[in-house]
Amino acid sequence: MARAPRSLAGRVVAVTGGGRGIGRATAAALIARGARVAIGDLDAPLAEQTAAELGAWTVGLPLDVSDRTNFAAFLDQVEHRLGPLDVLINNAGIMPIGPFLEETDACARRIIGINVHGVLFGSKLALERFVPRRRGHLVNMASIAGKAGAAGGVTYCASKYAVVGLSEALRQELHGTGVEISVVMPIGVNTELYSGLPQIRGFKLFEPEGVARAIVGVLQRPRFEVYVPRSMAAVMRAGILTPRRTWEGLGRLLKNDQTLTRPDHDARAAYEARMLQTIDGRSTLPARAAPPPAPAERQPEAV
Repeated sequence: MARAPRSLAGRVVAVTGGGRGIGRATAAALIARGARVAIGDLDAPLAEQTAAELGAWTVGLPLDVSDRTNFAAFLDQVEHRLGPLDVLINNAGIMPIGPFLEETDACARRIIGINVHGVLFGSKLALERFVPRRRGHLVNMASIAGKAGAAGGVTYCASKYAVVGLSEALRQELHGTGVEISVVMPIGVNTELYSGLPQIRGFKLFEPEGVARAIVGVLQRPRFEVYVPRSMAAVMRAGILTPRRTWEGLGRLLKNDQTLTRPDHDARAAYEARMLQTIDGRSTLPARAAPPPAPAERQPEAV
């Protein structure tokens, strides 16, 4: 008999990169199920606006995941305002694309800083809270690119491989502690990050709400690997069993090797401009966060 899904009512969840896209959709889905959600985003005004739009028991806070001290202050504020952290969703990530030899070192450092160091910092800081309590759920957002590299996104793919490997190792290291680890691997998602890129043949472009449902599902019924869509699990298993030359030839035949190499730069212009600002270090994060307000009274969880 299948176990009943876990209630998320009253759970405290922090979502990094929660101001837009998958992060925002996930925050909305969690709030609909009674969770208390903290939205962290480099764009502080956007985080506050998103929280205001999503309603009660939601806070928007400034967050630079690549800065450990800033990340620690973010989680301290989350717990001060909402209560002890139950779930951290390491969702923040960037995807500048282009030929590897044309990528600047500053761009590579920023990708690794956000996509890898951000997950490392967040994981350590959350686990420092979870392990002593013998409970908690860490959800790391990776990508199919963390299982299969793609031309035009070399450093991005490397960063997502790192997230998958980190999650696999943590799962082993934390066995028996009561802490859950999950890694979510979507294919193409209709967000600004994926703007101007062709749809992968054989798969529809997912909406952020579809990924959000998968994340909610894994919090209700924990498991480690979460593919979006689920059918990608079978595809990846088939890839392991297929000779590499055959597998790569099939990808070229379907033109899936061109997904990141032939973007529509006009459609992608807004995202590329924002990435340039991020790489140049001109973020919208204030130099010093305001002191936290008085802690909110935590309501009893629904039974």
